[in-house]
Amino acid sequence: MYEHLKQAFQDTFSRPYEHIFSAPGRTELGGNHTDHQRGRVLAAAVDLRTDAAVALNGENCIRVLSEGYPLCEVSLDDLFVDTAEFGTTKALIRGVAAAFQQRGCILRGFDAYCVSNVLPGSGLSSSAAFEVLIGTIINHLFFKNTLSAVEIAQIGQYAENVYFGKPCGLMDQTASSVGAIIGIDFLDPAKPVVERIDFDFASCGYALCIIDSGADHAALTHEYAAIPDEMKAVAAFFGKEVLRDVDENEFYARIKEVRAAAGDRAVLRAMHFFDDNRRVQEQVAALKSDDFERFLALSNESGRSSWLYLQNVVPTGATAHQDMALALALTQKLLGGKGAVRVHGGGFAGTLQAFVPKDMLVSFKTAIEATLGEGACHVLSIDPNGGVMAE
Repeated sequence: MYEHLKQAFQDTFSRPYEHIFSAPGRTELGGNHTDHQRGRVLAAAVDLRTDAAVALNGENCIRVLSEGYPLCEVSLDDLFVDTAEFGTTKALIRGVAAAFQQRGCILRGFDAYCVSNVLPGSGLSSSAAFEVLIGTIINHLFFKNTLSAVEIAQIGQYAENVYFGKPCGLMDQTASSVGAIIGIDFLDPAKPVVERIDFDFASCGYALCIIDSGADHAALTHEYAAIPDEMKAVAAFFGKEVLRDVDENEFYARIKEVRAAAGDRAVLRAMHFFDDNRRVQEQVAALKSDDFERFLALSNESGRSSWLYLQNVVPTGATAHQDMALALALTQKLLGGKGAVRVHGGGFAGTLQAFVPKDMLVSFKTAIEATLGEGACHVLSIDPNGGVMAE
């Protein structure tokens, strides 16, 4: 196992590896754009992982080579934020290392060769898997495993927010770091409540599929940023920072005033938050009671809410290219009222999540890929493991 990874490390750094570390991608099962409002989410690690062969290098730097990309080198003498690095792998490494140093960890240099089958831009959070991977390496090698999986996730979010320049929530990193299926309540973001849920999707006769719409999200940062901004504008009307702190009954009682203050789209997005945040609790209850049909119904409700209220399917003004909308419509048509489909992750571009009856899987996958392209439908499994030292 890991033979290619071990040999690649040897070839790159001219010495043997010492340890193998690994972290998974994640899928969002419930709670679309709820985490940044301190809401609830349902998520799971998936069987696509980022792996690294690692060895100490005796120098005062971290060197990481991700297969297919240039070598990244970060000096441990310079762990300050560099805005010129925003959006780069080097920024994530520097941010994770800095967060450990701030906690009193005495860092040393190491080399890492990474391989990953967590597809970039797939909505499976390749960036979170990488952040958790680097955090797991440092926690094991230099910090005596002092930090919990959730704390490693918080470090990943910090690196992405402060050093990478992306205002993400904490769901992606937590799901990757903890593993399995988990419900997360971000009411107190400093101490999120994480509940592991034992459920076997494979036993229900459905396949978990992630469908790549083929859209490019590179130029859509403003669309993603508008969602938390508008939700917070509604919260601010009530003197609150986030929607989790707003009383839902008061929101509906004063909806005319909120429309005037924040605009209709902001109001619709707030409605989505209240509903999807509550829906996560219902999804968790359905899984705990082995009521998978109820879970599927709730997943479909979440998908409709994302499309109609959250409006993270079609970028503003887009007409000729509505990739996500087309992919959703096609998936619904092919499922014919069976299973479920919903927007996955940030929306606008990227992926959908579908639960497909296994007896339909071959024909479904063939039809999806005939329109969206070969490899557009990824069949996944839940991974029970989060960030780990594998060897």
